[in-house]
Amino acid sequence: MDRQAFEARLKEDGYTEIEAKFLQARPANDEHDHDCAVRGLVLAGTFIVKRGDVRTAYRPGEIFSVAAGEDHSEEIGPEGAEVVVGRKY
Repeated sequence: MDRQAFEARLKEDGYTEIEAKFLQARPANDEHDHDCAVRGLVLAGTFIVKRGDVRTAYRPGEIFSVAAGEDHSEEIGPEGAEVVVGRKY
């Protein structure tokens, strides 16, 4: 999915905060949750989400999502990651 179509879909689905950002490479952060649903599209690099013992790597063109209140951690691959992320409160 391309960025423009993804952002349009986020808006249709009620995601009100949409931002693009580049994330530097880093190991997994501590497990946490958010008070909002998060959905993101990877534009470049690798964005990794770990839920419990399941670690899933997302690459360009792939969409990740984390439900509000869901425990998880995030890791950024060695090349960093460029993502577009939407938040739904």
